[in-house]
Amino acid sequence: MEKKNNEHCKVDSWKIGELIMDSGLKYAQPSTQTGRTDVNSLTNWNVPLVWEGTFDPLVIDDIYKKMDPRVAVVVFAVGKYTRFLKKFIETGEKYFLVGFRVTYYIHTDRANEVPKVELGKGRNITIVTVPSATRWQDVVLGRMKWATLTIEKTINKEADYLFMMDIDSVFHNRFGAESLSRLSAVLHRGYYKNTPRDSFPYERRPLSKAYISAGEGDYYYTAAVWGGYLEDMYKLVKYCYEMSEEDAKNKIEAVWQEESHLNRYLLYNKPTKVLSPEYLWSDYDKVPGDIKVVRISQLVKNYAEVRPNGGQ
Repeated sequence: MEKKNNEHCKVDSWKIGELIMDSGLKYAQPSTQTGRTDVNSLTNWNVPLVWEGTFDPLVIDDIYKKMDPRVAVVVFAVGKYTRFLKKFIETGEKYFLVGFRVTYYIHTDRANEVPKVELGKGRNITIVTVPSATRWQDVVLGRMKWATLTIEKTINKEADYLFMMDIDSVFHNRFGAESLSRLSAVLHRGYYKNTPRDSFPYERRPLSKAYISAGEGDYYYTAAVWGGYLEDMYKLVKYCYEMSEEDAKNKIEAVWQEESHLNRYLLYNKPTKVLSPEYLWSDYDKVPGDIKVVRISQLVKNYAEVRPNGGQ
């Protein structure tokens, strides 16, 4: 994606490895000998696997705030899902990249139901009108199409980083600059505890563009939260859209829609940060001991009531 002006130069300096911090900042000395011993904090392609206790929020926020990045959050509130907007935005204002410039791009077929929420300085809401749907699967698949179009028309001029998030979620604790990288993926809470790769719910039918064969795979990533540098996210979002279209031509739909295509892409285009399930838990599940902080969690809901085709 072509840069429009010099506004991206601060973030570009991070892309090439310049992690600049103010002098005089007081923080605990990092240790080479101690840290989290109950979880792995590094992938086998040598990038961070981020957990509470593996970073210093003072240090990382100071570095990224110096860059002053613009962050886009793309969400979809179609049909009855508008009921989740208020809590998502209110808690996002309390915990999500606090002190950074953030714009929520709300894609909805019910613009009149977007709530008025008090936003912090430098934080905004942009409403994008999208069609209604008769199947929840079409909402999921349509997200990649509409997100691609919004990036091309609007976001490419207004953001440096982009996050795709599910609207039926609530922030509970800090979700900060430690999540930023060229491409950040979140481990799915259901498959992170030594699940054999052949038990991951990848798309196993060779006809689908999301196909991953037995014996392949790193982790299983959720499609409810993912983010990264705008250009890298654009490539990934567009890929998921185009591969879904190819599947449709072949009269097949990936088992978990864009999540299946996301996992296929990330198998061969490794994320530059892997975020622990702290970054997307679920109110359906008990929190285990290795999850020290739940940063954002999906809400318990009646799928049969909120989904257009009764959750089927």
